[in-house]
This record gives sequence, structure tokens and C-alpha cells, in this order.
Amino acid sequence: MTHGKTFRRGPRLNDDAFLRELGYQPVLTRRMGSFGNFAISFSVISVLSGCMTLYGFGLVTGGPAVMMWGWVCVGGMVMFVGAGLAEVTSAYPTSGALYYQAEQLGGRKWGWYTGWLNLLGLLGAIAAIDYGAALFTGAFLNLQWGIEVTPGSTMLIFLCILLLHAALNLRGVHLVSLLNSVSVWWHLTGVVVIVGVLALVPSHHQSPSFVFTEFANDTGWDNPIYVAAIGLLLAQYTFSGYDASAHLSEETTNAQVSAARGIVRAIWVSWIAGFVLLAGLTFAIQDYTGVQGAAVPPAQIFLDALGASGAKALLLIVIGAQLFCGNAETAAASRMVFAFSRDGALPGSRLWRHVDRTGTPARAVWLTVGAAAALALPSLWSETAYGAITAVNVIGITPAYAVPIYLRVRHRHRFVHGPWHLGRWGVPVGTVAVCWVAVVTVLFCLPQARPDGGGLFSVETFNYAPVALVAVLTLATVWWMVAGRRAYDVPLSGTHHFDTLEKDIV
Repeated sequence: MTHGKTFRRGPRLNDDAFLRELGYQPVLTRRMGSFGNFAISFSVISVLSGCMTLYGFGLVTGGPAVMMWGWVCVGGMVMFVGAGLAEVTSAYPTSGALYYQAEQLGGRKWGWYTGWLNLLGLLGAIAAIDYGAALFTGAFLNLQWGIEVTPGSTMLIFLCILLLHAALNLRGVHLVSLLNSVSVWWHLTGVVVIVGVLALVPSHHQSPSFVFTEFANDTGWDNPIYVAAIGLLLAQYTFSGYDASAHLSEETTNAQVSAARGIVRAIWVSWIAGFVLLAGLTFAIQDYTGVQGAAVPPAQIFLDALGASGAKALLLIVIGAQLFCGNAETAAASRMVFAFSRDGALPGSRLWRHVDRTGTPARAVWLTVGAAAALALPSLWSETAYGAITAVNVIGITPAYAVPIYLRVRHRHRFVHGPWHLGRWGVPVGTVAVCWVAVVTVLFCLPQARPDGGGLFSVETFNYAPVALVAVLTLATVWWMVAGRRAYDVPLSGTHHFDTLEKDIV
């Protein structure tokens, strides 16, 4: 097999015929339309999940000024990344998405390491999203019934949420698509309701000067530039997961266009909605110190501004959005596991590439939720573990976005674009995207909080995201030497995986 060569394509083919041309037999159920494909990325980005769960992190790492202007700047840069990724996705719409694209443009090892990075990021995303939902659920239970929230109780809620998402995903892609469509309107309506209530009900609001210029630093670090830089994690973490549109492309009609548009639309709609949400929350802060010290800062904002009944009502909106988000991410991650196993990349690949009669990779679903549960375990003993989990998501998935874009720029003269493309802007957009990803990857490997006793590290404040990154790259390297270089096989022709895959469909 010859890798790293892009073949010239003839007339536009229908979805399944084009997938065969890319080398795969269609086995997943193609029942998702253009709106559903956009909806899954929008649901995974989920401003009501990312902005809310890391709002407390933002309060201490730069405060309102960094949250607001960081959102604007990061969102603008992510548009470059999303556009570059959308262009490559239009050329290669498969469930494998990023690693398949890297394989076609760069060769086997490019695909191999991109796949492992993408997998780490997706699993980190499920852990971060569902653990965030558990935190907010715990806050609601405390307000409603006075149930004490502990790390143990939060972990129990988290595991229940994971099981819920596994059960929903096992019902098939039609239900996933339906829930994602509902999720779009839940998110947009939720933002309007939350911001509207916080604007109209409280008698006191912060000034525009406070919201857009107030800088706060409670990290222990003295350098304000460093603090502002790590404060970008709130926005960058929220703006991740839009590769979901690509991972669901084998279940999407008119995938070459729908998946690419889904990525870009999800980013710009989230960019606007997130800015409105962050502004609404920050204007409504009644007691900054009290909110900073709260276990779930947005819940404290709701409570201070609206009272217990109003706070509980808005918390239910947020929790619903987070549940939609986690369910969408579980779908995307399970398709990545399925695709990576289909190409022989994971230990036990034959087990994980199984597709049941509903067209669902059921075993891949169980593997994704199990791995996400393991990633969140340090939260039982570390207060900063949640920030590290979100950093695992960012430093895993964001570099994986950059690899196919970098290879598209590097091999610009032989890249054959799909029907959705950037034309002459493809190379400059891709170059900016790759540079941005390099910067944020370094940023989120750095310590996020300084230990009380000084120094650089402690058990309580350690950012284990770089450890997770090194661990997964080490595992990828070892597994490559042990079995991967023989078992891993990504097709370039339409007959490559047909026989073996059909045997795994029961």
C-alpha cells in the first residue's frame, strides 16, 4: 500500500459510493441530516457546559477581563482552526476523521499518533463534561434537599451520568440525532432565559468597567501575563469537540458538505452565544469573593441574584444542557474508537469494532465511558484535578486538529479539496491555525496554580495533563512496536476492509 498520496477523483459520488472510494464498506446507519450534524458539534462545544463548569477557574485566572476578551480572541483563532479542519473533512469524511486525514496526507505514523491524540482528547472531554454535570447536579441536590456534596458523592453522580449516556447511545444514531437537534434549541433558549432573568430580576449589577476590565489573580503566580495566558483555558476548553461533525460523517447525508458546514457553524454560533452568556453571568455577580469561594460559582451567582427557587430553575437548564453535551461527546468518541479499531490500532481491536444490528458500535460505547471514568478518578483526592481533566482534553484534541491542517498546508500542491473548500485562503488560514494550536498546547501543560508553601508543584495543585499526554504517546509508541505496525492498516482503495468488517456485524 502506498501512503501519503492523494488520488484524483472523478465526478461527485453519493455518500456510500464515496465512502467505498475512500476504502470503507458502509456499515453505520446514515440517518443524520445537515442540521443534525451541526447540532452534534454545537452540543459538544456546549457553552452551557464549558463556560459554566470553568467559570470558577476563570474568576481566579485573570477574572472578568480575561474571561470576556479571552473568549473573543480564542473564538476568533478557533474559527481559523475550524475552517482548516472543515476543508480537510470535506475531502475525507470518515468516522476516523483526523487520523484518517493525517494518514492520507502524511503516511502511517502521522495517522497513528494523530489517532491516539484524538482519542485522548475525546475521552478527556467526556470525563470533563460529565464530571462538570455532576458538580452542577450536586449543587442542585444541595439546594433542593440539603444533600451534602463531597468528592465521593460527586463521583457517584458522575458514574450515573456516564451510564445514562451509554444507555442512550446504545439506542442508535436516530435517537442521538434527535437529542442533538433538541439540544440546539435547549442551549440557545437556555442562554436567552438565563441572561434575560439575570438582567431583569436582580436590583444590582456590576458596571461595564468591572465586566470588561477587572483583572483578578488568585493563582499564587505573580506574573499577570502568565496568569492571563492560563486563563484562556476556559475559552479554549469550551471551543473543542467540533470534530464530532467529522466523526459522525459516515452517518450523515451529503457528508462532504454537511460535516464541513457543521464544524464552522457550530463554532460561530457558539462564539456569539458564549459571549452573551459570560457577560450575563458577570454583570449579575453580587459578591465577587463569595462567588470565588463557592464550590459551583455560577450556582452561587444564581442564588445571590435570584434566591433559591430561581437558582434551582436555572440550574436545571444548565444541567440539561450538560447532559445533552455529554451524550453528544459519547457518540463522537465511540465512533472514533470504532474507526480506530476498524483499522487495527487499538489493543483488542476486533472486539471494539463490533457493530450491532441497530448500526451502533455498542462495545466502543462501553469502552469510552469506562475510560472516561478512569480519567476522573483523581478528582477524589485532588481539588485541581478537574482543571487538569479539561487540560487533558485540550492538549489531546487540539494538536490532533492541527496535524491534518499542517499536512494539508505542507502538501498543498497535491491536496485535492472536496466541495467545501477555502480556495486560495486555505494555506494562510491553515498556517494561522497550526501556530495557534502550538501556542495553546504549551500553555496548558504549564502549572495552573502555585502551592501555598511556594515552589512549583504539590500533590494538590499538580497539573497531570502533561503526564497523561506523555503516557498516551508512550503507549502509542510501545503498542506500535509491539503490534501496531503490523495490525494498523488504513485503506486507500475501496476493497481493503470489506471482508473482515462484515464478519464483525452481528
